[in-house]
This record gives sequence, C-alpha cells and structure tokens, in this order.
Amino acid sequence: MALGLLTALISLLFAAIAATSPTVDSVDSENSSATPSSTSAAASASPTVPYASDDPNDVLWLPNSDIIPEAERGTLGATVIGPQNIQIDLMNADSLAPPTTDNGDVPNVKWPMGLSHNRLQTGGWARQQNIEVLPIATEMAGVDMRLEPGAIRELHWHKTGEWAYVLKGNVQVTAVNQNGQNFIGTVGPGDLWYFPAGIPHSLQATNDTVDGAEFLLIFDSGAFSEDATFLLTDWLAHVPKEVIAKNFQTDISAFNDIPSEELYIFPAIPPPDNQQAPQSPQGTVPHPFTYPLSQVPVTPLSGGSVKVVDSTVFTASTTIAAAEVTVEPGAMRELHWHPTQDEWDFFLEGNARVTVFASTSNARTWDFQAGDVGYVPASYGHYVENIGNTTLKFLEVFVTDVYQDVSLAQWLALTPPELVKAHLGLSDETIAAMKKTKQTVVGPA
Repeated sequence: MALGLLTALISLLFAAIAATSPTVDSVDSENSSATPSSTSAAASASPTVPYASDDPNDVLWLPNSDIIPEAERGTLGATVIGPQNIQIDLMNADSLAPPTTDNGDVPNVKWPMGLSHNRLQTGGWARQQNIEVLPIATEMAGVDMRLEPGAIRELHWHKTGEWAYVLKGNVQVTAVNQNGQNFIGTVGPGDLWYFPAGIPHSLQATNDTVDGAEFLLIFDSGAFSEDATFLLTDWLAHVPKEVIAKNFQTDISAFNDIPSEELYIFPAIPPPDNQQAPQSPQGTVPHPFTYPLSQVPVTPLSGGSVKVVDSTVFTASTTIAAAEVTVEPGAMRELHWHPTQDEWDFFLEGNARVTVFASTSNARTWDFQAGDVGYVPASYGHYVENIGNTTLKFLEVFVTDVYQDVSLAQWLALTPPELVKAHLGLSDETIAAMKKTKQTVVGPA
C-alpha cells in the first residue's frame, strides 16, 4: 500500500513540472521564426551569443597630441596619479588605453630600433633587433647600419641569408660565390641586395651624397647577432702568419701590416662610380645580388599602393620575400594573415595601429611610428591602419621564396553566401558587395 502511495506522489510531481515547463515548440516560436537547424536561425533576433558591441574603439591620441595621456576609455579605467613617462604613453595610446576588443594575452610584437644598443665605429654605426630584445621574433632579425662616404662594412660572411633595403644614399656591394663567380653593383634608396648564407661580400658607401648611406639588413634567423659575423680581419688575426704566408705562397713579410683585430666598419676612399670587378675565369654570378626595387612601378590600390618582391622577380633572393606598402590617411592594410610565414615589419613613415589576433580570444593592439620594428607570427590575423594625417609606409618581410597572404574579405566573398550569413548574420547586399579579388590596402569606408 505504501509503495502504491509513493508511486502516485511521484506521478503527481512529474505532472506538475510538465505543466509549468515550456514545450520545445514554444521555445522555438519565441526565439526564431524558423526551425533551429535552419540558416536564418543564426541571424535571428536572439543569437546564441550576444551581438558584438558598437562601442567606439578609435585610437584616443597620437604621439604629437598636446595632452596628458590617461588610462581611461569611456567609463573604464582611471587617471594616472603615479610617475608617468608621458612621451612613451603618447606613442602607445593603445597600450595605456586599449580598445575594449583587446582580450587575453599576446606576447609583445613591437620594438623601437631607437632602443637598441648602438655600436659606434670610426666611419659609421650599427644597431640590431633580435630575439634578445623581441623574443617573439624567432624567424628574423634586423640591423640598422650607417656608413659615412667611403666607409666600408668589411669583407665578411654569415651563417644566414642577408636581405637589405637602402634607406638613404648609395651603397656599392661586392661578392664572390662558391664557384668563383664574382659580382659588383651599386644600389640607391629603395633598392635591395641579397646574399645567400656563406657567400662572402662587402658593403661600401659611395660619395654620391655628403651623408653616405643608411640601410636595413634583415637576416633569416631571429637568433642572428651582428656581433657574430665572420670577418676577414678577425679571422686572419687569429691564424699564424706562417700559415697565412704558406696559404698565399708568399713571404711572411707581405703580411706585416694586417690588423691585429677586427675592423668591422672603417673609413676608406670612396669607390669610383665605374668600379669594375676583377675578371674571373669562372665568369660572373648567374643571378645578380641586387634588385632595383625603386624603379619598379607601384600597384595602385584604393587606399594606397604596394610593391611585392620575391624570387619570381629577384631570382637571387631564395629565402626572403617582401612587400613595400603605402597606406593613405584613414585607409588600412586589409584584415589578413600569412599561412605559414612569420612577418617582420619595419615602419618607414607615418603612424600605424595594428591589432594582432592570436586565436582563443587573444588579441592585442599596438601603435607604431617610423623606426619601429613589428612582428606577426604565421597565421595570426591582423591589419595595419593609418591613424595619422600623412602617408604610412612600411615593409613586410618573410622567410620564403614566394610572397603569400590570405585576405579575409576575399575568403568570405568566395565562400557560399548562406554559410557566411549563418556565421555573421550579414545581409545579402553586404555579402554581395564583398570583393572577390584581394584589395590589399582599402580606403576609408
């Protein structure tokens, strides 16, 4: 009898729960006009997650703004009441007052070359960026080098490939490859050179300008150090003179004046414009080690321009590809990523804003000025926006033989519209307006 009473009570309890609970049909009718499995359900008035916020997230100030920067964005944050480096904060608005779309943690991707320790020599200087100062930059390192007219970066070679971009002035380069074929060439602002790993070469500023030359060197290893170069004078200073004399089949006295230590950078007489390399019985190198990028027409875009250079046009450059990009005020290098290559950036002119998306809701925004190095690991989504009132110009450099990128807009434009709508809730008109070709740099909306 007791068992029967218990069974009856349980039945009444379940009946009460059922009477007060909405049915599956009633839930669906409240949330969507279609079935839960339909495409339109994702774009209905009640999404599975909240809509993205429309709160403004523009950069709040620029390096030249006449303000005291504060750690405030809207109702968030508070003023700075402790010690403050105002100049640093002015240059890094999105670090002090980041956009609300930033989230989680992304390792630092910015290094101002002006913070690098400088090696001063008679005739010039050199400063570098590598993993010691920018640990995320594992694939590439950079050197900023200056030579006075006639000054020489001595005969040397590296364990890595060397790609260079001339910033100012003219540089005469020489090289001899492993087959005894030689090369000599002169490059000017915006031009390039490339020497494969192990190929001995030299760099000398001409006197075409009173200031000599300054140039960027990019190496295909983040662990590269300019202080670990194989130098001619350093080597011979550590070889017995008897061995040197035997090697060159001459008297030991011929080497009385060789340096006792490395020269690295040193002054010399400027080379003549018509300098010729010694005639080699093996001939000259099959692929020139220099490339006149300055003479290549730009590809005009709606928001700027681009020049792409890789082994398809600069055949000697088998490990490094690059793009020279300009972005007009209000425009941006479109949302994109690079499938398998890290990106090393150098900002030449203007003011930029870059947000890097590292997956799993991790995103962070940085601000860049001329002289800054940036670094974006492979597959990290990002954009480069011109937040200033002058043209932004920068280099994108990659360890690859062929330049590659994936455009977000092109990807979505070439994906079935119903699939895009299901993800983003976009209108048919918005999806139809997406470009099916890469825009690279897009103008203001």
